[in-house]
Amino acid sequence: MTFYPTDRLALFIDGANLYSSAKGLNFDIDYKKLLEEFRKRGVLVRAYYYTAIIEDQEYSPIRPLVDWLDYNGFTMVTKPVRRYTDAATGLAKTKGNMDVEIAVDMMELAGHVDHMVLFSGDGDFRRLIEAVQSKGVRVTVVSTLKSQPPMIADDLRRQADTFVDLADLSSIIGRPRQTNTMPRFITGDEERGGDAEG
Repeated sequence: MTFYPTDRLALFIDGANLYSSAKGLNFDIDYKKLLEEFRKRGVLVRAYYYTAIIEDQEYSPIRPLVDWLDYNGFTMVTKPVRRYTDAATGLAKTKGNMDVEIAVDMMELAGHVDHMVLFSGDGDFRRLIEAVQSKGVRVTVVSTLKSQPPMIADDLRRQADTFVDLADLSSIIGRPRQTNTMPRFITGDEERGGDAEG
């Protein structure tokens, strides 16, 4: 990764996508280490974390992570999961796509940073990356080719100024996945149970 100490950095973390990528590589993200790592690489202006939340559940497995991130340096962008019935199958489904929120925040911040880091492999972001680059911002995309199936869309990888495979960051920002049924995540100095994304 090419970072300069004077770079004004912003992180954009597609929570569900990052969770799936890390799970496919068999490790969990240590968000405290992730923040520390990017603070070393430049002037961290903002670290956004995007996730949809099921609001009517008595207990949401992601709520402890969301609360911890909110109190520990991340700007949380959440919205309720939408429930709908699939017309073709009649099955109840949920939808919690955060693409528009990520796109709006990246475009709004483009005039205030030098380098953006997008944690997502979603090919829908290719045009967004191109638009941000046209404003003079370098973009690093973090996802993985090393999971089965690969989590990075080829056109997104090629559009980025730099592609970093999440597997290569595992020793810096990760820890081994727990084998119990409820994955655990590290919240700084303590551990809490919960599924980081579900």
